[in-house]
Amino acid sequence: MDRLTIRPVTEPLQGRVSPPGSKSITNRALLLAGLARGTSLLTGALKSDDTRYMAQALRAMGVTVDEPDATTFVVTGTGELKAPAEPLFLGNAGTATRFLTAAVALGRGRYVVAGDQHMRKRPILPLVEALQSLGVSVEAPTGCPPVTIDAKGAFSANRVVIDAGLSSQYVSALLMAAACAAEPFEIELAGADIGARGYIDLTLAAMRAFGAEVEQPSPSVWRIRPTGYTATNFHIEPDASAATYLWAAEVLTGGSIDIGTPADAFTQPDAKAYDIIAAFPHMPDVIDGSQMQDAVPTIAVLAAFNETPVRFVGIANLRVKECDRIRAVSTGLNTIRQGLATEEGDDLIIAADPTLAGQTLPAEIDTFADHRIAMSFALAGMKIGGITILDPDCVAKTYPDYWDAMASLGVTYT
Repeated sequence: MDRLTIRPVTEPLQGRVSPPGSKSITNRALLLAGLARGTSLLTGALKSDDTRYMAQALRAMGVTVDEPDATTFVVTGTGELKAPAEPLFLGNAGTATRFLTAAVALGRGRYVVAGDQHMRKRPILPLVEALQSLGVSVEAPTGCPPVTIDAKGAFSANRVVIDAGLSSQYVSALLMAAACAAEPFEIELAGADIGARGYIDLTLAAMRAFGAEVEQPSPSVWRIRPTGYTATNFHIEPDASAATYLWAAEVLTGGSIDIGTPADAFTQPDAKAYDIIAAFPHMPDVIDGSQMQDAVPTIAVLAAFNETPVRFVGIANLRVKECDRIRAVSTGLNTIRQGLATEEGDDLIIAADPTLAGQTLPAEIDTFADHRIAMSFALAGMKIGGITILDPDCVAKTYPDYWDAMASLGVTYT
């Protein structure tokens, strides 16, 4: 499909929808299983564009990845990632790109980590510079992918300082690689800034499940023992970022949607969005999105129907996601009605107006090929007539069944 127009819902959305497995956890588990010796069983996994790219890359490096059903990977590794015959094409999968760039640095031979036109705009220089400080021959001439790594099987140092202000994924990438180093390894943050720190906790939990030993003597230092990884059986929880659309659809329509997992059972950072969404239509005047970044587009579109305006702060990192999400959200809302959104530096201000519900305001929403923009603006279409989502198939990046899931609850399209 190149477009999808959503019909406003006239009844509260009701039913049960199980969100897909967590993208963030699935790609961590796939890599760790690929680095382990033996066979690992990953259940509850997400099958989407992002995880498919990771699985294909592992296969290209000698790892066996079988898929016996829609939510399971069976991964058999030998403890090394062999140099592939061709560049590793990873689409716009940020987790796969950052994680593999560090992991293959301990391989042997030439590895080229590449992506699509969107990935070629996403920064990776801080990770490249950190690897260079470890004696790795690595180049990214534009500061973004593609990245070329000529690996020699080891780091030349056992300590690295990383600037993680743009993304916590740089730290996660180094953490996961470090357990495969030849000696104990230390990672230190340069400065206090770090994108969504909760994702580091996800990384550490996954590493420990595969046998890694990590201690954290301070909030900015991690020490990793050279244990390597041991194959294991690992269950992946549902995706909290996907759950935010369902939570928002429930409160926006006054419905009752059972997602099968209580909000407090999630370990992912975006689950913090639940309490804010549950406060609708009286959400806070100021929302700090720094520790739930992928939930911000959901909450921002919902905020258009809030009783009072909402300012989003701590969201500068959204400018270097799959697209500039601050600009994409403000553009989309202002396409619906000029003045709904304003950018002040890296803050986003939503001029809430509950009377939007029930109006017909024809608008074509440019998703910028970003799954989260498409799924978030579907919420606007549930209450405003004439909302058309361009490139709706981009949801395949993390939630291929999104439109069918919403239809099962009562949403209809033209």
